[in-house]
Amino acid sequence: MTETTVPDTVRFDLDGKAVEAMPGETIWQVADRLGTEIPHLCWKPSPGYRSDGNCRACMVEIEGERTLAASCIRTPTAGMTVRTASDRARASRKLVMELLVADQPPRRRAHAPDSTFWRFAEAQGVETSRFEPHGAETADVSHPGIAVNLDACIQCNLCVRACREVQVNDVIGLAYRGHHAKIVFDFDDAMGASTCVGCGECVQACPTGALMPKTALDEFGLFNGKADRRVESVCPYCGVGCQLTFNIKDDAIAWVDGREGPANANRLCVKGRYGFDYIANPQRLTRPLIRRDDAPKSASLPIDPSNPYTHFREASWEEALDRAAAGLLAIKAKHGGGGLAGFGSAKGSNEEAYLVQKLVRTGFGTNNVDHCTRLCHASSVAALMETIGSGAVTAGFREAENADVIVVIGANPTVNHPVAATFIKNAAKRGARLVVMDPRGQALTRHATHMLQFKPGTDVALLNAMMNVIVTEELFDRQYVDGFTEGFEALRASVAPFTPEAMSPICGIEPQRIRDVARLYAGAGRAIIFWGMGVSQHTHGTDNARCLISLALMCGQIGRPGTGLHPLRGQNNVQGASDAGLIPMMFPDYKLVENAEIHARFEAFWGTALDPNRGLTVVEITDAIHAGTIRGVYIMGENPAMSDPDQHHTRGALAKLEHLVVQDIFLTETAAFADVVLPASAFPEKTGTVTNTNRQVQMGRQALQPPGDARQDWWIVQEIARRMGLAWDYAGPAAVFAEMAAIMPSLANITWDRLEREGAVTYPCPGPDQPGKGVIFGDGFPTASGRGRFVPTEILPPDEIPDATFPLVLTTGRLLEHWHTGSMTRRASVLDAIEPDPHVHANPDDLHRWRVAPGEMVRVATRRGAIELAARSDPNVPPGVVFVPFCFAEAAVNFLTNPALDPYGKIPELKFAAARLDRHRDTTAANALTEAATDRVIEIITAGVADVPSARVIVGFNWTARRGTGGDRLRRHPEPSRRSLDDPGNRPLRWSTAVGACPSRRLGQPV
Repeated sequence: MTETTVPDTVRFDLDGKAVEAMPGETIWQVADRLGTEIPHLCWKPSPGYRSDGNCRACMVEIEGERTLAASCIRTPTAGMTVRTASDRARASRKLVMELLVADQPPRRRAHAPDSTFWRFAEAQGVETSRFEPHGAETADVSHPGIAVNLDACIQCNLCVRACREVQVNDVIGLAYRGHHAKIVFDFDDAMGASTCVGCGECVQACPTGALMPKTALDEFGLFNGKADRRVESVCPYCGVGCQLTFNIKDDAIAWVDGREGPANANRLCVKGRYGFDYIANPQRLTRPLIRRDDAPKSASLPIDPSNPYTHFREASWEEALDRAAAGLLAIKAKHGGGGLAGFGSAKGSNEEAYLVQKLVRTGFGTNNVDHCTRLCHASSVAALMETIGSGAVTAGFREAENADVIVVIGANPTVNHPVAATFIKNAAKRGARLVVMDPRGQALTRHATHMLQFKPGTDVALLNAMMNVIVTEELFDRQYVDGFTEGFEALRASVAPFTPEAMSPICGIEPQRIRDVARLYAGAGRAIIFWGMGVSQHTHGTDNARCLISLALMCGQIGRPGTGLHPLRGQNNVQGASDAGLIPMMFPDYKLVENAEIHARFEAFWGTALDPNRGLTVVEITDAIHAGTIRGVYIMGENPAMSDPDQHHTRGALAKLEHLVVQDIFLTETAAFADVVLPASAFPEKTGTVTNTNRQVQMGRQALQPPGDARQDWWIVQEIARRMGLAWDYAGPAAVFAEMAAIMPSLANITWDRLEREGAVTYPCPGPDQPGKGVIFGDGFPTASGRGRFVPTEILPPDEIPDATFPLVLTTGRLLEHWHTGSMTRRASVLDAIEPDPHVHANPDDLHRWRVAPGEMVRVATRRGAIELAARSDPNVPPGVVFVPFCFAEAAVNFLTNPALDPYGKIPELKFAAARLDRHRDTTAANALTEAATDRVIEIITAGVADVPSARVIVGFNWTARRGTGGDRLRRHPEPSRRSLDDPGNRPLRWSTAVGACPSRRLGQPV
């Protein structure tokens, strides 16, 4: 460890006082640090922004120099004398401001009369200008969330730097010349038609109001007034954990600003910036509901969430809580604790997650408790626990800033973790080598030095081939392997057959490219690996993660700045909910329930007997419901009727339950099956802690009251617990956190008071007054031996592979604008306006081959069912693959996904299913062909073709069948195919007679 040296400072004179500047510090920064305000417009003193010096509003006078200097770009030298408020400097700055005011709307009609620009103009006594105006620009209101008013633009270029250098989206530029120069989006497109991703960084950077959040403006495009109050909190969406500020006006969130948190450095994405009016959606639950006696669960869907009274009646809290608890108690009395299960939520707080798992374990008497980690990173956690003894990341994503090589595999950060992606893009612009490995292309690809677009489901083949290169060429870190790992020789032997030449036909990557990337990673001074659900959501997901861990261990890329293993967590508190014990085989802090010593410790701590056996996971609970083992379930904030695979199976299980209690903010697809629905609080309506993907425990603060009679989630859980005989008496989240800290070593030295004071603390934290450790395991691992363990893997195929009937691969995931099952984002007006409808994404060459036009309605089918939606041309999707996001209830792709489980992580294979795509011949047909109509079709074709293969297969001709008021009709298209029925390229056309189906032609294979 080298000693930190104090850098040499620069002494100079500032306004008659001797001051010191740190190396690289500008005159403006020194003055600001010492409390002297110098006007500034093109300089934003925030992380990620460089000074530009183009506005000339910050001019200062330097003794002995002929011209004034822009203080934001000028660094002082020893002995320099600077005057910030000389007559000459003040006159120059005032003239600059007057010139700029000439082109502004009058302040009384300004879009942002309290902007940085007008504040500095007022300070210099400039309200009007003697100069002729340039001429007003037309307002651009094409974007759902951002108002563009270039009549207020001063061309400071802050928005350009925000877009190009901070967020690295490269949408905004300065175009044209001279008097005609202006800010443009892409090729001078309207903002709403451009490639803008809506992150709002430009809005937050703009000093004049030329770019504004629409929610801050009135119907005339004018500023609606200052916020009544500001509340600092945390974004409730992905696992990045961006800190933000809610600007509250008239008891509503008017707009949102990014805050300088440790994860985001002021940055936000489109969801964090514009995704909060869902809390005021008229479909919010505001009163407890009880199922009506005349509304059986089997008929629960479809249901209008804005009118729950077709299936439910309102109830008092007393009645609803009594009914909820009584139903659970009755099942426990008759069938024991094993007859019950509970789902907690990664969308809530740590305290809520802790209470849910404690309720299930101490009140229900079972370990049947789980949450959405089972559907995202359970296999990653299983592999990490097995190999390095910890289920959390070894380094935060901002360590990309210190890395020489960055590997992103099975993840799409620009969509799923947009702010984390900005730091990866920043690193690539700095010169780090970026390797993207994924079956689908993505926006990060254009920043990558290497893109390995391997075949779906072949991760192990590719990664083992890379390790083969590293081992055979002896590129591994021998000293690290000997000092910090075990099992290397077994791994060396296991990867011997996995040569790049042998694996290339399997994974689809040329041998030399495999070798190049393996050498690049092994030779890096500092390398970090990020992975997502493209790695974990497979039946071999644990093996995929084992390979990544082995790769890092053999190269010694753990435990130092710029190195590590980082599974990017999907939801805002999936890390914290897992830490808190929402896992069926783990108590809080990943302590095995089957370990007798740990079991006894928690029995003593909670003062009650506990189930000594591990519980069931999400999909296993569904199977147990069908088997009649589990009869009652309590669900807080989860939506398995959208998120779980094979929805026919899942929704059938929900309908079969004797008693279902759902606690949520909307009548979700899952709540539609409930016996009791309890209206809860949205994240901006509660106070509590959350833990992001970086292991940063952060404080979320309540900004608004829940609507109507909705209640705080922790209070609801406690009231159910009391009715089940538990003597709970928590005064609030702070008391719950204190109990968590008493039993969870990970929270050592992190107190509620400290979090309220500091906002965020990373665990593990060595002392109450010390920062937490962002990079861990530099001196060993929390395993029995203190060493990291190599686990060899073999190639395993996906549970089902494409065949003649289902020739495509279906994969699923998220969209930038929508999150999880869409219950929040699809009720957020800006987000839903940007991405309102479901689409199946397919390669443009495939669409051309299948004769499908973008926007045309198609049907995607697997062995479990079919959904209907529009086609979208997407060059990032490889041929033979289709991608469908899982947030659209009207085209719920999880009707199609495979529930087969990884044997270790118990995670379903959501990323790979054999599928086919059918093209609608008549999208207006509302009903399927009847048996009679189908027989008529067969009869007509049989008259012209001798050897029809079967009574329900139509072959060879381009026919459209229609059933309407004029009877069943069969129309033959011009120039039908006359190829032989024996021609293998002449595939059969199957006609569905299922209710609601439409005639269709199978695609994904030769016509």
